[in-house]
Amino acid sequence: MSLSIKTPLLESLPLSNRVGTKVWMKMEAMQPGGSFKIRGVGFAFEQHHERGAERFISSSGGNAGLAVAYAGRRLGVPVIVVVPQTSSERARSLLKMEGAEVIVHGESWFEANELARSLQTAADAFIHPFDDPLLWTGHASMIDEVVADGLRPDAVVLSVGGGGLLAGVDEGLRRNGLVNVPIYAVETHGTASLQASISAGQLVEIPAVSGVATSLAARQVCRRAFDVSEERPVIPVQVSDREAVEACLTYLNDHRTLVEPACGAALAVLYGGKVSLAELNNVLVIVCGGSTAAIESLLTLRG
Repeated sequence: MSLSIKTPLLESLPLSNRVGTKVWMKMEAMQPGGSFKIRGVGFAFEQHHERGAERFISSSGGNAGLAVAYAGRRLGVPVIVVVPQTSSERARSLLKMEGAEVIVHGESWFEANELARSLQTAADAFIHPFDDPLLWTGHASMIDEVVADGLRPDAVVLSVGGGGLLAGVDEGLRRNGLVNVPIYAVETHGTASLQASISAGQLVEIPAVSGVATSLAARQVCRRAFDVSEERPVIPVQVSDREAVEACLTYLNDHRTLVEPACGAALAVLYGGKVSLAELNNVLVIVCGGSTAAIESLLTLRG
C-alpha cells in the first residue's frame, strides 16, 4: 500500500502562452495531505515501520508534519509533531484532525526541532522535514511518473526551502538519464538560503528568514541540495512575496487549484517571465502544493 498517489501531469495553456513554449504541471498539490511531502515521508515511514518503529516524531507545522500525521493515521502508528509558536491555528487543527499529538514549543522551527529530537527513544523514528536520503528517494518517484507519462523535460522549475524537493527531483532525473537537465530553483527574497550558498561557493546559513512563504523558511539548505547545484545546472531565481501571492491567485483562476505562496514562488517565475524558456520544447513545473493554503489568507497577504 503506497501512502502517496500517482498525480496528474497536465499541460498548462495559460502558462505555455506566457512562457512561449509548452509548460507541463506535475500536480503534487493533489497528494493526500496537499503536498509532495507525502512521497518522501511515506517512503521513509514505510521503511522505518517495517523495521519496527513504534512511534514517529517530526518537527514541522506545515506540509511535512501533515504528511507524517497522515501516514501515521493510515498505518495506525502514533505520531508526535512539535511545532513552533509561529505555526498557524489552521496547521495545528489539521494535524490534530489527522490524529497527531501536537506539541507547541519555541519561537522557530529550529527550537521545535531540538525538542522533537530530544523526545526520540530507541522505539521511535524521527522524520526530518527535508534532510534525509529516504525522503529524496521518495520524492524522486514524481519524475519516474513524468517520464512514464511520456515527458522528458528540457528544464524543471521548482521552489526551494530546505532543499528536499530539489534533491529528490535531481535523483529522479538522474535515474531516468536526464543528468544535464537544468533546474530553476526558486526562492523568495526573504528565504534565499540556496542562492546565498551558491554565491558563496560553499554551504552557508543566512542570518534570518522572513516573508509569507513560510514553507521555504530554512536558514540553510541541506548539504545534498548544495551538492546538486555543483553537479548539474541549477539556476537560482528570486521572486518577491507579492509576486508569489499573486501567482497563487492567478493560478487558482487559471487551474482551479489552491496552492500556498511557497509553491506560488515557482509559478511566479513563469507568470512573470523571470527567465527565458521559449527556446525549450517542454518545461516541467512542480506544483508542490500547500497543506495549509487558504483563499482568505492569500487575499489578506495581497492587501
